[in-house]
Amino acid sequence: MIIFLVNSRACLLLRCKGTAFLRYMQIFGGFFLHMSIFFCNFAADFENDTNSTTYSMRHTFVWVASLMLVLTGTLRAQEDNLQYIRCVAFYNLENLFDTIHDEGKNDYEYLPDGGMKWNAYKYENKIKNMAYAVSQLGTDIDPRGATCVGVAEVENIGCLYDLCAEANSKYNRRFKPILIEGPDRRGVDVGFLYDTVLFKPTKVSGYELKAHYSDGGEIKTRLQLCVSGYFVGSGRPEKIHVIVNHWPSRYGGELSSRPGRDTAAMLCKSICDSIYLKEPKAKIVIMGDLNDDPDNHSCKEVLKARKYREEVEPQGYFNTMWQMLDRGIGSLAYNGSWNLFDQIIISEPLMNEDQESGRWAYWKAQIFNKPFLTVQEGKDKGTPFRTHKAGVWQNGYGDHYPTMIYLIKKK
Repeated sequence: MIIFLVNSRACLLLRCKGTAFLRYMQIFGGFFLHMSIFFCNFAADFENDTNSTTYSMRHTFVWVASLMLVLTGTLRAQEDNLQYIRCVAFYNLENLFDTIHDEGKNDYEYLPDGGMKWNAYKYENKIKNMAYAVSQLGTDIDPRGATCVGVAEVENIGCLYDLCAEANSKYNRRFKPILIEGPDRRGVDVGFLYDTVLFKPTKVSGYELKAHYSDGGEIKTRLQLCVSGYFVGSGRPEKIHVIVNHWPSRYGGELSSRPGRDTAAMLCKSICDSIYLKEPKAKIVIMGDLNDDPDNHSCKEVLKARKYREEVEPQGYFNTMWQMLDRGIGSLAYNGSWNLFDQIIISEPLMNEDQESGRWAYWKAQIFNKPFLTVQEGKDKGTPFRTHKAGVWQNGYGDHYPTMIYLIKKK
């Protein structure tokens, strides 16, 4: 019974934290085994004076030594069946602006003399907060954190370099940023952070959305950023495509603004179609702040991202977040109700990959709603801890929770 309980716990730790637990047990087991043998030999030296105490001590250490041999041997066998784990995440950073005006951008609100009185002190605290949050993504399962993180609402690549420098120096991360400037009217873009040891990008493309409001005005919104590359450092390198989105807002109402998001969904699907044309078994991750829930028209009908695995057709899409929304779990709160705009949608080949195949397969999804990201008291208790509330700086994080998925691959 003792061996069963210990090994069940060890198996859980091994799957969650890699091989560190195994190494500790092997070191401890080897040390204890040698000590047991020493004491057994010590007891044998006094065999001429054998009494019940000496006999009991000797056989106790023999039993414990045997237990440790069985335990470490079983753990070694389990190590051979371990799986690699990777975290892929998305985070809306909520207005990550620097304090300097960018020519051609409407960033005046986030200048020292702007409405938010955005100064170096506030910017540096924002960078510290977001770097800490990003560095914690995925660490519940893998202490290395996320392999790659799509981000939204970033003014420029310089902000991402500052964020990565903070995360890398203070939290031992190895992030490097990617960002392509787009035509958004507020001057914010989507970006991509990746662990330089675990992911090797090979192609980066930005796709501009051509859409109009109901009155005919042009929608100037974020590019869709597609980063293709290889997961490395876990056996054979394997290609993956990540498309980072921030679809048009609900400004003017959900119904009147719907065409902009439907058009964004069409663009995203066309990007995926072009990937599928070259790679019929492509593993694609669509992520972003879609400004729609999984059951809204853009996601359900245009992109055709499905709630259940069995509904997904070949080269179709599975919405990893939909069932969480059904359980009342969201990534942002508005007027007392939850939405799940921050979605991660995966391609059918990634969803259907056999977890025993030795290739990357989808495991599970999660909303990263940790206490440090959450308001702890007052009217807004239980909702994301924002940078500002009603124009007042709170030194918080953001109005959205990060979302993430985990991929696994058998060694």
